[in-house]
Amino acid sequence: MASREQFSSTTGFVMAAAGSAIGLGNIWGFPTNTAGNGGAAFVVIYLALAFLLAYPALMAELIIGRASRANIVTSLKGIGAERGIAWAGVLVGLYGVVIASLIYSFYSIVAGWMVAHWAESVTSTLGLTGISEWLVGFSTERNVIFTALFMALTMAIISQGVSAGIERWSTRLMPIMFLLFLALIIYVLLQEGATEGLKLYLIPDFSGLKPEVFVNAMGQAFFSLSLGVGTMLIYGSYLGEKENLPRIGAIVTLTDTGIAFVAGLLIMPAIFVAKEYGTNVFTDSGELIAGPDLIFQVLPALFGSMGSAGLVVAFAFFTLMTIAALTSSISMLEVPVSLACEHTGIKRNKATLMIGSVIFVISLIICFNFNSLFVWVINFTTVYSQPILGILLCIFVGWLWHRNRILEALKPGMPEAESSLFFKLWPVYVRFVCPVLIALVLLQSL
Repeated sequence: MASREQFSSTTGFVMAAAGSAIGLGNIWGFPTNTAGNGGAAFVVIYLALAFLLAYPALMAELIIGRASRANIVTSLKGIGAERGIAWAGVLVGLYGVVIASLIYSFYSIVAGWMVAHWAESVTSTLGLTGISEWLVGFSTERNVIFTALFMALTMAIISQGVSAGIERWSTRLMPIMFLLFLALIIYVLLQEGATEGLKLYLIPDFSGLKPEVFVNAMGQAFFSLSLGVGTMLIYGSYLGEKENLPRIGAIVTLTDTGIAFVAGLLIMPAIFVAKEYGTNVFTDSGELIAGPDLIFQVLPALFGSMGSAGLVVAFAFFTLMTIAALTSSISMLEVPVSLACEHTGIKRNKATLMIGSVIFVISLIICFNFNSLFVWVINFTTVYSQPILGILLCIFVGWLWHRNRILEALKPGMPEAESSLFFKLWPVYVRFVCPVLIALVLLQSL
């Protein structure tokens, strides 16, 4: 493993890890989840659980990754071998690879929609009405073409490797995304109706809290850090020995929750600005529209009501969404690519092309059977499989791995690890508390 690639800097790792965590689900999922679960009260609970639940689980993946310097299958196989059950590690690792690949297959379809809407903001500016209508209209042909374009972009970055591909592009794209966020927030907050959304988002009311709000907050915290499918384990395996893992895990968690919070500052006020412009932002049951309906119905309607300025805002917004999708998809594709490179010895660019093509075929199957497969694949991967994998990873690191191996993984970048509060608390916490909390999320989804 001596020749294994590594991130060249802490900043590069943080940008890549944050990019993995910050995707389409964060930008529309977190704000609308907030609106449906008590507004600002949900934000407070989410921020607390991000460190009580998501941070310990993130540390499990980072520690396993750096200790093993390998893909998820090899890493978990090694831990299982210590207890004579290497086969269990192989099965769980392969399960993670399959789920990461399936998530990438449907995620690329949604990301393709973002690219299409970005292109539509350009064609509308040029007065190409027919093309614009095709770009925003739902069709199998459009889905296939833009899924292919988005996948090709992701594969081009992955094929360049860790430092020249993942790190270089993450450090470029993440600051651009953040600047676009700030520009759009300033613009939206100056519009009529923004104050109503801002109050709902920033002023907590704990009087009407229900138990499911805590469960939903745990689910959002877990999903927002891309945990369970081995993406952070892989990124951890590319970390240098000098890095202090608990500190770098905290930085990633702070960056992720910070940008999720910033996303709320954009989306929540924008929903109520759209309402001021006459857009229906509520469902028949009186709840705020969430998911794809928010992005592809409410916001384009808002942009359209802004006149010529709306075209500029739409261009900036869908540029932001495309970048967010790209930084997340990079980490998803890296999971199976790293496995193929390390187990077969084939070159990275060839492995990327082969695996990307196989996943594209899966995306095609979903596109041609959209009504029956799209939601099913999403539920199977994100609602059920991610929590299960999260529990299994906690079991591996908390119950199967020797405590001394954890200490060995921490010490290179943290000489005082053995006497630290982190080492005294975290192994017990990830052994008992994390699996129970994640199981609650899974039970809620069932």
